[in-house]
Amino acid sequence: MGETSMITDEGVEQTKLLAIKRGAIAGFPIFLGYLPIAIAYGVLAQQSGLTTFETTMMSALVFAGAAQFMAANMFAQGAVLIQIVVATFVLNFRHFIMSMSFVNKIREFPMRWKFGLTLGLTDETFAVSSLNGHEAKKEHGAFYFLALILLAYIGWLFGSFLGAILGDALPATLSDSMGIALYAMFIGLLVPSIKKEWRIGVIAVVAMGVNFVLMNVLAVEVGWAIVISTLLASLLGIVVMKEDEA
Repeated sequence: MGETSMITDEGVEQTKLLAIKRGAIAGFPIFLGYLPIAIAYGVLAQQSGLTTFETTMMSALVFAGAAQFMAANMFAQGAVLIQIVVATFVLNFRHFIMSMSFVNKIREFPMRWKFGLTLGLTDETFAVSSLNGHEAKKEHGAFYFLALILLAYIGWLFGSFLGAILGDALPATLSDSMGIALYAMFIGLLVPSIKKEWRIGVIAVVAMGVNFVLMNVLAVEVGWAIVISTLLASLLGIVVMKEDEA
């Protein structure tokens, strides 16, 4: 068992350098995919009133594209901190589930590795890590996941910084058009899910309807309208999807 754990699929003994190389190769497509989205986020955040430092630090500390787009949009609409925190917490709750699944794959790793690697999980890095879960059984497998996640993180961080800088340099018409990236991001997340399960589309429509009523009929503040509609949609999702499983 000890000998096979040190051998890669190609029959070559895996060193730390080789593990890092393999992880970087797996993470490079994510790096490239993150750059344009992160640039769009950086421009949007800069337009929302965030400084270059604040924009970049949000990417450094949060590292969650959909949540950051939503937070920047809420900030632009005058939402207070607690509203942004609650909304992003609900939106990112899936990361707890992903972390538990990922930790199960790397259960042999020391706790310091488990803690550090789960902090870098996103939808994309989780998907690639899940497909390559066998890497955890190899010698220095932790360095494979570290390289994968770190490269994706660098791509998002660099893109955010670049977008914040470009926000001041781009022509006003082009800079304003970047706001459409917020809607493109959520549509891109929603459509594939609806194709797999139509009930998710119903939940999304209910969330939009509730948000519209709260804002335009009940005159609820924008930030709280988003928080309330997100929470109600999440609860509806638990009931609907639970019934489906039953």
